Amino acid sequence: MYVRWFLPLLGALTAQADFFQFDSISNVSTYYFNYIYCNIWEGECQPNQDDATQQVPTRDLWAGFPHDYISLLHQWYCSLGQCCESGDCRITNNITGLARDLQTKLHGQHLAQSVVLKAIQGFINNPESNKPLTLSFHGWSGTGKNFVARIIADNLYRDGVKSECVRLFIAPFHFPHARLVDTYKGQLREAIRDMVLRCSQTLFIFDEAEKLHPGLIDAIKPYMDHYDNVDGVSYRRAIFLFLSNIGGATINDVALDFWHSGQNREDIGMEDLEHRLRTETMESQGGFAQSELMSGHLIDFFVPFLPLEYRHIKLCARDAYAARGLETDEATLDEVAKAMLYVPKEERLFSAQGCKSIPQRINFFLP
Repeated sequence: MYVRWFLPLLGALTAQADFFQFDSISNVSTYYFNYIYCNIWEGECQPNQDDATQQVPTRDLWAGFPHDYISLLHQWYCSLGQCCESGDCRITNNITGLARDLQTKLHGQHLAQSVVLKAIQGFINNPESNKPLTLSFHGWSGTGKNFVARIIADNLYRDGVKSECVRLFIAPFHFPHARLVDTYKGQLREAIRDMVLRCSQTLFIFDEAEKLHPGLIDAIKPYMDHYDNVDGVSYRRAIFLFLSNIGGATINDVALDFWHSGQNREDIGMEDLEHRLRTETMESQGGFAQSELMSGHLIDFFVPFLPLEYRHIKLCARDAYAARGLETDEATLDEVAKAMLYVPKEERLFSAQGCKSIPQRINFFLP
């Protein structure tokens, strides 16, 4: 099929070469040659070379080309499945999929489901936002913070967390030594700037954010502030996610109080938690609390992740079996859920590990 399209096109362009400006040919042909070389001839590509600009070159690059040949080239290119309405095929912004995944895959987190969806949808639908979107996820380990970050990446970008428009930083892994903080500052600023220049919409995820050095956060604070640009680069279409365990105990106390008073956990509102999370974050130890990100009030939403109960663990186990294509029954799901540790000691209400170890634990219950 490729030969059927490409040979007539090559002949047509060769026959008409004297009509074209050579700089126009160079500007346009580089994109298509890279695609053919990387994806059809399977040449050795540079990292992300085949993914660098997955959009058809804009019309201003086609000056001097006869319309018939532009149409032929575009028709051939689209026959390879590389056309998309958004222009940049790396960015999908599937809000419908985001809403569905949050509703069906995330368990026991009605606040996160609502806040994350509204925040992301509002940001995507407002191209004139006056600042990047900055969200701070809080809660115990295993409650879904990383899981939601992955859901966001999967629905906003074609390649999910592997997209060149998405970058994950793990504080103790990428920035382990306090003495090298000045080196890390330059590396982090350069990494963020380069990605924003490559992608019109970017996602940055900082895991274990409470372990970041305050100077490191302050180094990138201008990128999250209300600036038109920083050194000629606009960061207003960037999304920053900070994931931490700060406030986990406070969130659990509120959930436990609701349980003791006979109220449903679904009745817990943002008004019950967000102010407490903001206060506890500012009073906590570590770089996150001491940074200008907090004192400058640049975090748009503090998103609480509630502790997970027995019923939520069963749902996570069901999903883990389904992910492997395995069928199960209620008795087996109960066995998996009962094998988890629950706290506090008296109530045994919340899973101490959340759902984090469920995919591994079900191995024990396989035939």
